[in-house]
Amino acid sequence: MPNTAPPKPRVAFIGSGGTMASLGENGLDIQDYGRHGKVLDARAIAARVPELALLADVIPRPYSAVISTRIGFRDWKNIAAECRKAVAEIPGLAGIVIGHGTATLEETGYALSLGLKVDVPVVMVGAQRPASGLSTDMGMNLLNAVRVAAHPESRGLGVLVLLNDEIQAVREVSKTSTWRMQTFRTPDFGVLGHADADRIAYYRKPLRRVMPNTEFDIAAIDALPRVDIAYSHADADETAIRAFVAAGAKGIVSAGFAPGGPTPVEADALAEAVKQGVVVVQSTRVGSGRVVAGTKMREQGILSADNLTPQKARILLAMALTVTRDPVEIARIFATY
Repeated sequence: MPNTAPPKPRVAFIGSGGTMASLGENGLDIQDYGRHGKVLDARAIAARVPELALLADVIPRPYSAVISTRIGFRDWKNIAAECRKAVAEIPGLAGIVIGHGTATLEETGYALSLGLKVDVPVVMVGAQRPASGLSTDMGMNLLNAVRVAAHPESRGLGVLVLLNDEIQAVREVSKTSTWRMQTFRTPDFGVLGHADADRIAYYRKPLRRVMPNTEFDIAAIDALPRVDIAYSHADADETAIRAFVAAGAKGIVSAGFAPGGPTPVEADALAEAVKQGVVVVQSTRVGSGRVVAGTKMREQGILSADNLTPQKARILLAMALTVTRDPVEIARIFATY
């Protein structure tokens, strides 16, 4: 009898370093492993998970191994280019998995979800324990990320995040714990679904606009305008805000108290910044809930970040400033994405 098994889906794996690519001294070296500087490329990571071959034809696409605290716009642009090349060069590609350090995984993922122009599923994956660590989560996370990327229901959901068997929307999810395995959480809405042993199970879909159907194209952006975050705390004054304006900030995100506002001194400095042409967006430091644009905010010309965390509001504001400086249009963008 001829073999009639269906062909395995083809999934590209772009490795960019991070904990999932790191090697410690031994199995118990699960926190200070970075001191060794031993980092695996995408091929070596995939080779440590031979079970991948049971599920998909995984094509490693090595990228520079970068600690995620160093990753920023230039890497976002380069990773986006690698995604486009993978789609162009691999016939019948079902999806893309991007291995990434967890510190900035959500920021890289959100930038890609706003400005990447590919129509296959893209899944961000990382690990809380290095590849060499006892009970490392690298292998299962990577395996499940490949499954999610290859799943037809993942298409059209924007960039997804897969760790700890949970599928999250990158716009909504944040890293919430330094070491715990369940670090990525979506506080207001919960997971999109689960990567269970028997199947990929989705239960909801995000409604905000996602790649590739956005008004941003990261490939066409040479540099993002400077946007800073002013973090509110008791007794916070205007020093940081004035410094950001003096440094040439085109936008400032205020990470205010809940439900959304800075100290009075900060508020006055932010209002003055608006008068000087800086676009100011009000977020909240608590990481959950919408900021409502009240009367004073509207009078001062300060916009709402909706329910975006400060770090994601910064990315969206910077992207928005590449296409417009009209506050009405920027408010629309925050309501759209």
